[in-house]
Amino acid sequence: MEATHLGETSIAPPADGTGDAVRAQLHRMWSSVAPGWDEHAAFVDARAGGITERLLELARLEPGNRVLELACGAGGLGLAAAARVGPSGEVVLSDVAPEMTAIARRRADSLGVDVRTRVLDLEAIDEPDDTYDAVLCREGLMLVPDPARAVREIVRVLRPGARVALAVWGPRERNPWLGLVFDAAGAELGASVPPPGLPGPFSLDDADRLAQLLGEAGLVDVEVGEEPTPYRASSAEEWWSRTVALSGPLGQRLAALPEPVARAVFERALAAIGEYETPTGLDIPGVSLVAAATRP
Repeated sequence: MEATHLGETSIAPPADGTGDAVRAQLHRMWSSVAPGWDEHAAFVDARAGGITERLLELARLEPGNRVLELACGAGGLGLAAAARVGPSGEVVLSDVAPEMTAIARRRADSLGVDVRTRVLDLEAIDEPDDTYDAVLCREGLMLVPDPARAVREIVRVLRPGARVALAVWGPRERNPWLGLVFDAAGAELGASVPPPGLPGPFSLDDADRLAQLLGEAGLVDVEVGEEPTPYRASSAEEWWSRTVALSGPLGQRLAALPEPVARAVFERALAAIGEYETPTGLDIPGVSLVAAATRP
Protein backbone atom coordinates (compact mmCIF):
# COMPACT_ATOMS: atom_id res chain seq x y z
CA MET A 1 0.00 0.00 0.00
CA GLU A 2 1.24 3.48 -0.83
CA ALA A 3 1.90 5.79 2.10
CA THR A 4 -0.67 8.27 0.76
CA HIS A 5 -3.42 5.74 1.53
CA LEU A 6 -2.82 6.50 5.19
CA GLY A 7 -3.20 10.24 4.82
CA GLU A 8 -0.89 13.20 4.46
CA THR A 9 0.79 12.63 7.83
CA SER A 10 2.09 9.19 6.88
CA ILE A 11 5.76 8.47 6.44
CA ALA A 12 7.14 6.60 3.47
CA PRO A 13 10.52 5.13 4.48
CA PRO A 14 13.48 5.74 2.18
CA ALA A 15 15.44 2.86 0.72
CA ASP A 16 17.90 2.79 3.63
CA GLY A 17 15.23 3.41 6.28
CA THR A 18 17.33 6.07 8.02
CA GLY A 19 16.99 9.20 5.90
CA ASP A 20 17.15 12.65 7.44
CA ALA A 21 13.76 13.47 5.91
CA VAL A 22 12.24 10.59 7.87
CA ARG A 23 13.90 11.80 11.06
CA ALA A 24 12.58 15.30 10.56
CA GLN A 25 9.05 14.05 9.97
CA LEU A 26 9.18 11.77 12.99
CA HIS A 27 10.32 14.69 15.10
CA ARG A 28 7.42 16.82 13.86
CA MET A 29 5.00 14.04 14.64
CA TRP A 30 6.19 13.79 18.25
CA SER A 31 5.78 17.54 18.55
CA SER A 32 2.22 17.29 17.26
CA VAL A 33 1.15 14.65 19.81
CA ALA A 34 2.59 16.52 22.81
CA PRO A 35 -0.88 17.68 23.96
CA GLY A 36 -1.86 14.04 24.50
CA TRP A 37 1.23 13.46 26.60
CA ASP A 38 0.41 16.56 28.63
CA GLU A 39 -3.15 15.38 29.23
CA HIS A 40 -2.13 11.83 30.23
CA ALA A 41 1.16 12.56 32.02
CA ALA A 42 -0.08 11.35 35.39
CA PHE A 43 -1.33 8.08 33.87
CA VAL A 44 2.01 7.50 32.10
CA ASP A 45 3.96 8.05 35.32
CA ALA A 46 1.65 5.84 37.38
CA ARG A 47 1.74 3.00 34.88
CA ALA A 48 5.52 3.25 34.53
CA GLY A 49 6.09 3.49 38.29
CA GLY A 50 7.77 0.10 38.51
CA ILE A 51 9.99 0.85 35.52
CA THR A 52 10.99 4.20 36.99
CA GLU A 53 12.02 2.68 40.31
CA ARG A 54 13.96 -0.08 38.58
CA LEU A 55 15.79 2.36 36.30
CA LEU A 56 16.77 4.59 39.21
CA GLU A 57 18.13 1.57 41.07
CA LEU A 58 20.09 0.37 38.05
CA ALA A 59 21.54 3.84 37.46
CA ARG A 60 22.98 3.79 41.02
CA LEU A 61 22.31 7.47 41.49
CA GLU A 62 23.97 9.31 44.35
CA PRO A 63 23.64 12.84 45.73
CA GLY A 64 25.59 15.27 43.56
CA ASN A 65 25.33 13.21 40.34
CA ARG A 66 24.71 14.82 36.95
CA VAL A 67 21.90 12.99 35.16
CA LEU A 68 20.53 13.26 31.63
CA GLU A 69 17.08 11.96 30.73
CA LEU A 70 16.63 11.41 26.98
CA ALA A 71 13.26 11.27 25.19
CA CYS A 72 11.75 12.59 28.40
CA GLY A 73 8.20 13.16 27.16
CA ALA A 74 6.41 14.71 30.13
CA GLY A 75 9.54 14.21 32.25
CA GLY A 76 8.36 11.84 34.97
CA LEU A 77 11.53 9.74 35.13
CA GLY A 78 13.85 12.74 35.34
CA LEU A 79 11.71 14.39 37.99
CA ALA A 80 11.99 11.23 40.08
CA ALA A 81 15.77 11.19 39.52
CA ALA A 82 16.05 14.75 40.86
CA ALA A 83 14.94 13.54 44.29
CA ARG A 84 17.78 10.98 44.28
CA VAL A 85 20.61 13.36 43.37
CA GLY A 86 19.40 16.17 45.64
CA PRO A 87 20.19 19.88 45.48
CA SER A 88 23.89 19.22 44.97
CA GLY A 89 23.17 17.25 41.80
CA GLU A 90 21.81 18.26 38.41
CA VAL A 91 19.16 16.67 36.19
CA VAL A 92 18.59 17.61 32.55
CA LEU A 93 15.26 16.63 31.01
CA SER A 94 15.58 16.46 27.23
CA ASP A 95 13.49 15.52 24.24
CA VAL A 96 13.72 16.01 20.49
CA ALA A 97 10.35 17.81 20.58
CA PRO A 98 10.42 21.26 22.21
CA GLU A 99 6.73 20.88 23.01
CA MET A 100 7.60 17.90 25.22
CA THR A 101 10.33 19.73 27.11
CA ALA A 102 7.89 22.60 27.67
CA ILE A 103 5.51 20.14 29.35
CA ALA A 104 8.34 18.78 31.49
CA ARG A 105 9.34 22.32 32.43
CA ARG A 106 5.81 23.21 33.55
CA ARG A 107 5.51 20.04 35.59
CA ALA A 108 8.86 20.62 37.29
CA ASP A 109 7.92 24.20 38.13
CA SER A 110 4.53 23.18 39.53
CA LEU A 111 6.25 20.63 41.78
CA GLY A 112 9.05 22.97 42.78
CA VAL A 113 11.68 20.59 41.39
CA ASP A 114 14.93 22.21 40.23
CA VAL A 115 15.87 20.71 36.85
CA ARG A 116 17.10 21.94 33.48
CA THR A 117 15.35 21.25 30.19
CA ARG A 118 16.96 20.97 26.76
CA VAL A 119 15.92 20.02 23.24
CA LEU A 120 18.26 17.14 22.36
CA ASP A 121 18.23 14.44 19.69
CA LEU A 122 18.97 10.91 20.91
CA GLU A 123 20.98 10.24 17.76
CA ALA A 124 23.04 13.44 18.00
CA ILE A 125 23.25 14.55 21.63
CA ASP A 126 24.43 18.16 21.71
CA GLU A 127 26.49 17.77 24.88
CA PRO A 128 30.26 17.50 25.47
CA ASP A 129 32.03 14.19 25.93
CA ASP A 130 32.31 12.73 29.46
CA THR A 131 29.57 14.95 30.90
CA TYR A 132 27.15 12.79 32.89
CA ASP A 133 27.21 10.33 35.76
CA ALA A 134 24.06 8.64 34.45
CA VAL A 135 21.87 8.65 31.36
CA LEU A 136 18.24 7.55 31.60
CA CYS A 137 15.81 6.77 28.81
CA ARG A 138 12.32 5.34 29.29
CA GLU A 139 10.66 4.06 26.12
CA GLY A 140 12.59 6.21 23.67
CA LEU A 141 15.49 4.23 22.21
CA MET A 142 13.25 1.92 20.16
CA LEU A 143 11.71 4.89 18.35
CA VAL A 144 14.84 6.27 16.65
CA PRO A 145 15.88 5.23 13.11
CA ASP A 146 19.38 4.19 14.19
CA PRO A 147 19.48 2.92 17.80
CA ALA A 148 23.14 1.85 17.49
CA ARG A 149 24.08 5.45 16.69
CA ALA A 150 22.00 6.63 19.65
CA VAL A 151 23.74 4.23 22.05
CA ARG A 152 27.14 5.39 20.82
CA GLU A 153 26.06 8.95 21.59
CA ILE A 154 24.97 7.91 25.08
CA VAL A 155 28.35 6.28 25.67
CA ARG A 156 30.11 9.43 24.47
CA VAL A 157 28.40 11.74 26.97
CA LEU A 158 28.85 9.34 29.91
CA ARG A 159 31.85 9.73 32.15
CA PRO A 160 34.10 6.67 32.60
CA GLY A 161 32.48 4.41 35.15
CA ALA A 162 29.06 6.04 34.63
CA ARG A 163 25.83 4.14 34.03
CA VAL A 164 23.06 4.06 31.45
CA ALA A 165 19.65 2.68 32.41
CA LEU A 166 16.88 2.39 29.84
CA ALA A 167 13.58 0.70 29.11
CA VAL A 168 11.94 -0.38 25.86
CA TRP A 169 8.73 -2.29 25.17
CA GLY A 170 8.93 -6.07 25.24
CA PRO A 171 7.52 -8.39 22.55
CA ARG A 172 4.41 -7.27 20.70
CA GLU A 173 2.49 -10.45 21.53
CA ARG A 174 3.02 -9.74 25.24
CA ASN A 175 1.78 -6.16 24.92
CA PRO A 176 -1.72 -6.52 23.50
CA TRP A 177 -2.71 -3.10 24.86
CA LEU A 178 -0.85 -1.66 21.82
CA GLY A 179 -0.37 -4.69 19.58
CA LEU A 180 -4.11 -5.02 19.09
CA VAL A 181 -4.31 -1.41 17.87
CA PHE A 182 -1.64 -2.19 15.28
CA ASP A 183 -3.41 -5.41 14.33
CA ALA A 184 -6.75 -3.65 13.84
CA ALA A 185 -5.22 -0.86 11.76
CA GLY A 186 -3.22 -3.29 9.65
CA ALA A 187 -6.21 -5.53 9.00
CA GLU A 188 -8.40 -2.65 7.81
CA LEU A 189 -5.68 -0.97 5.76
CA GLY A 190 -4.14 -4.07 4.27
CA ALA A 191 -0.68 -2.81 5.28
CA SER A 192 1.95 -3.46 7.91
CA VAL A 193 1.65 -1.14 10.94
CA PRO A 194 4.13 0.37 11.53
CA PRO A 195 5.44 0.33 7.93
CA PRO A 196 8.59 -1.71 7.25
CA GLY A 197 11.79 0.31 7.51
CA LEU A 198 10.52 2.65 10.21
CA PRO A 199 11.21 2.46 13.95
CA GLY A 200 8.31 1.23 16.03
CA PRO A 201 7.59 0.57 19.69
CA PHE A 202 8.55 -3.11 19.36
CA SER A 203 11.70 -2.63 17.31
CA LEU A 204 13.97 -3.58 20.25
CA ASP A 205 11.72 -6.20 21.85
CA ASP A 206 14.34 -8.96 21.97
CA ALA A 207 16.46 -9.06 25.15
CA ASP A 208 19.47 -10.65 23.44
CA ARG A 209 19.45 -8.10 20.66
CA LEU A 210 19.19 -5.24 23.15
CA ALA A 211 22.11 -6.61 25.16
CA GLN A 212 24.15 -6.99 21.99
CA LEU A 213 23.37 -3.41 20.98
CA LEU A 214 24.73 -2.10 24.28
CA GLY A 215 27.77 -4.35 24.23
CA GLU A 216 28.73 -3.45 20.68
CA ALA A 217 28.81 0.23 21.70
CA GLY A 218 31.57 -0.60 24.19
CA LEU A 219 29.48 -0.79 27.37
CA VAL A 220 30.25 -3.44 30.00
CA ASP A 221 28.33 -5.14 32.82
CA VAL A 222 25.32 -5.28 30.53
CA GLU A 223 22.14 -6.61 32.11
CA VAL A 224 18.67 -6.92 30.62
CA GLY A 225 15.56 -7.97 32.54
CA GLU A 226 11.80 -7.71 32.38
CA GLU A 227 9.35 -5.48 34.22
CA PRO A 228 5.58 -6.04 34.10
CA THR A 229 3.65 -3.03 32.82
CA PRO A 230 -0.05 -3.91 32.84
CA TYR A 231 -2.50 -1.48 31.32
CA ARG A 232 -5.71 -0.78 33.25
CA ALA A 233 -8.62 1.31 32.04
CA SER A 234 -12.18 1.79 33.19
CA SER A 235 -13.54 1.00 29.74
CA ALA A 236 -12.51 -0.05 26.25
CA GLU A 237 -13.28 3.45 24.99
CA GLU A 238 -10.91 4.96 27.57
CA TRP A 239 -8.18 2.51 26.58
CA TRP A 240 -8.61 3.38 22.91
CA SER A 241 -8.64 7.17 23.25
CA ARG A 242 -5.70 7.24 25.65
CA THR A 243 -3.58 4.77 23.68
CA VAL A 244 -4.13 6.61 20.40
CA ALA A 245 -3.35 9.96 22.06
CA LEU A 246 0.00 8.64 23.30
CA SER A 247 0.99 6.58 20.27
CA GLY A 248 2.78 9.23 18.22
CA PRO A 249 2.96 8.45 14.50
CA LEU A 250 0.20 5.82 14.76
CA GLY A 251 -2.17 8.36 16.26
CA GLN A 252 -1.41 10.75 13.44
CA ARG A 253 -2.10 8.09 10.83
CA LEU A 254 -5.40 7.13 12.42
CA ALA A 255 -6.47 10.77 12.65
CA ALA A 256 -5.85 11.17 8.91
CA LEU A 257 -8.07 8.25 7.88
CA PRO A 258 -11.50 8.74 6.31
CA GLU A 259 -14.19 8.45 9.00
CA PRO A 260 -15.61 5.09 7.83
CA VAL A 261 -12.14 3.50 7.85
CA ALA A 262 -11.28 4.99 11.24
CA ARG A 263 -14.58 3.68 12.62
CA ALA A 264 -13.85 0.20 11.27
CA VAL A 265 -10.40 0.18 12.91
CA PHE A 266 -11.95 1.32 16.18
CA GLU A 267 -14.67 -1.34 16.14
CA ARG A 268 -12.21 -4.11 15.24
CA ALA A 269 -9.89 -3.07 18.10
CA LEU A 270 -12.73 -2.92 20.63
CA ALA A 271 -13.90 -6.39 19.66
CA ALA A 272 -10.39 -7.77 20.17
CA ILE A 273 -9.70 -6.04 23.48
CA GLY A 274 -12.87 -7.50 25.00
CA GLU A 275 -10.84 -10.54 26.00
CA TYR A 276 -9.35 -8.47 28.83
CA GLU A 277 -12.58 -7.12 30.32
CA THR A 278 -13.10 -7.56 34.06
CA PRO A 279 -15.96 -6.47 36.34
CA THR A 280 -14.07 -3.22 37.03
CA GLY A 281 -12.78 -2.45 33.53
CA LEU A 282 -9.91 -3.60 31.37
CA ASP A 283 -6.83 -5.33 32.77
CA ILE A 284 -4.41 -5.84 29.87
CA PRO A 285 -1.00 -7.48 30.26
CA GLY A 286 2.19 -5.69 29.28
CA VAL A 287 5.90 -6.13 29.71
CA SER A 288 8.96 -3.93 29.26
CA LEU A 289 12.62 -4.75 28.90
CA VAL A 290 14.81 -2.89 31.36
CA ALA A 291 18.53 -2.66 30.65
CA ALA A 292 21.59 -1.15 32.25
CA ALA A 293 25.31 -1.03 31.53
CA THR A 294 28.50 0.80 32.49
CA ARG A 295 30.93 2.82 30.44
CA PRO A 296 34.38 1.37 31.15
